Amino acid sequence: MITGGTYGMGAELARTYLRRGDTVVIVGRDKDRDADKALPGAHLIAADLSLVSENRRVIDEINATYPTVDALVLCARYFRSTRFVTAEGLEATFALEYLSRYLLSHALTDPEVIINVSGPGVPMGRIHWDDMMLERGYDGVAAQMQAGRANDLLGAAFAAERAAGRTRYVLINPGPVSTAFRGEYDAATAAHVERLKRYGAPVAEGVQPIIARIDAPPAAPLSAFLQTTPISLDHPSFSPEAAARLSGVTRDLLHSLGG
Repeated sequence: MITGGTYGMGAELARTYLRRGDTVVIVGRDKDRDADKALPGAHLIAADLSLVSENRRVIDEINATYPTVDALVLCARYFRSTRFVTAEGLEATFALEYLSRYLLSHALTDPEVIINVSGPGVPMGRIHWDDMMLERGYDGVAAQMQAGRANDLLGAAFAAERAAGRTRYVLINPGPVSTAFRGEYDAATAAHVERLKRYGAPVAEGVQPIIARIDAPPAAPLSAFLQTTPISLDHPSFSPEAAARLSGVTRDLLHSLGG
């Protein structure tokens, strides 16, 4: 199962496993149906994963239809230079790039491996504990960096809470890859993205570290990689105290949204 599977790295992963004859489920927005046509054989679930309610619908459908998930790959992202609030009252980057990954990680029925394609090893991200929805002085890069750090802590909390289960949690920073970089950009950020597209690795090359971890999941409950290089978990990015704190805050937030 691949979120963000209709474009870029997610679509390349889908093509790889479709060629092998695997069952591939991709999750994308309804407007991505045209992109889905380039992935014959894939099963598309149309959903807006920035909405908690939509995540819950997808989870119910997957658990009912595909009770065994070998690999869950979390790729969905969307950059916003301007702050956007979802219909559920949440800042959209936090909702899509963290809350969705939290829900899918915890609520699917025991995937063998979860690959969270985020940014482990990036030092500048932080959790804005007193303003997680970034109502004060929103910045698109800061929103992305907060989501990245939140995913580091998600992995740490997941592994601590479910170490005895079968699921292995893997955080991967693929490095600069010339992918779609979908989003709504101001001029300065758009220029930076174009440079990344020009000098980043081809998508087919960028997905290789992800494929390697899907095909041979690490034995440890949690691992993190910068491409193929392991990242030490003895770092504040994976603080057990911060992970437990964020997990509690997240549960409270989700409970306030009904469940």
